[in-house]
Amino acid sequence: MNEQDKMILTITTANSWIYPEVKNWPQTTDELIEEVVQCYEAGASIAHVHLPRGKEVEVVENIRDQCDILVQAGMSSESIPQRKGDFEARPDMLSIILNHHAEHFTKVIVDVLHPLKELEEYCMMCKKFKIKPEFEVWHLGSYWNLNHLIHNNLLAPPYICTLFFNWPGGTWSPATADEYFHRIKYMPENCIHTVSVMGEEQIKIATLAILHDGNVRVGTEDYPFLKKNVPAKNNAEIVKNMVKLSKNLGRDVADPTEARKILGL
Repeated sequence: MNEQDKMILTITTANSWIYPEVKNWPQTTDELIEEVVQCYEAGASIAHVHLPRGKEVEVVENIRDQCDILVQAGMSSESIPQRKGDFEARPDMLSIILNHHAEHFTKVIVDVLHPLKELEEYCMMCKKFKIKPEFEVWHLGSYWNLNHLIHNNLLAPPYICTLFFNWPGGTWSPATADEYFHRIKYMPENCIHTVSVMGEEQIKIATLAILHDGNVRVGTEDYPFLKKNVPAKNNAEIVKNMVKLSKNLGRDVADPTEARKILGL
C-alpha cells in the first residue's frame, strides 16, 4: 500500500469527560509517558497529550527519548498565555479550536470564546516555534474561520483538521453518516481530516472515515470502552482495536515517519 493511502491513528490519553467513573487512563506523569510509549508500540501514529503544566518540556523530551510517535499538545480550551509551556516544549502539533468552546460534561462545563484575532496569533506563534497547527472543527462555521486564516496567508498546506462529533454542549453535532458527509463536503481544499467521536457511535464514524480517506482519533478522552459497557484495560488496547479494524477495512496504519510525510511535517 502507498504510504499516502495509510490511515493516521491518533491516541488521546486524557481522562474521560463523560465517563469519569471508569478511570482507565494514566493518573501520573510517569504513567502518561509510559502509556504513550505503549500506544506507539501498539501502532499509534500521533499522541494527543494534555501536557502537565510546568512539566511540558520534560514530558515531550521523555516521550521523544523513548519513541518516535508524533506529539500533539491538547487543551485548546486554554488561552495562548496559559499554553506558554506547550510552545516551549515544541511538540510536532498543537490543537487549536476554530470556534467557541461550549461543552457540558458530567462534572465540568466549559464556555470559552476564541475570537479570530486569537486564531491569527496562534498561527503566528506556531510558525515562530515551528509547530504544525491541528484545527478542531465542530461545525461549518469552523471552516469560515479556517478559510480566513488560509486567505490571509497565515497557514501552509496541508491543513490538518479534526472533526468532532457528539461532544455534549452548545457546539454538539450528531455522530451520524449524513453529518460526517456534510462536514467533509464543505471542508476547504488541501485538508487532511481525522474524526473524534464521544460515545458508542465512535466505531460507525471511524469506519466511514477509514473508508473515505479520513483518519481516526481514539482513546480514553473520547470513549474509554472497547464496546458498550466493556472498558478497555488501557489506551494501548484501544489502539490495537482500531489498528485491527483499519486493516480489516483494507488500510494499514501509518507509522510516525509515514505520518510526518502525509501531514507535511
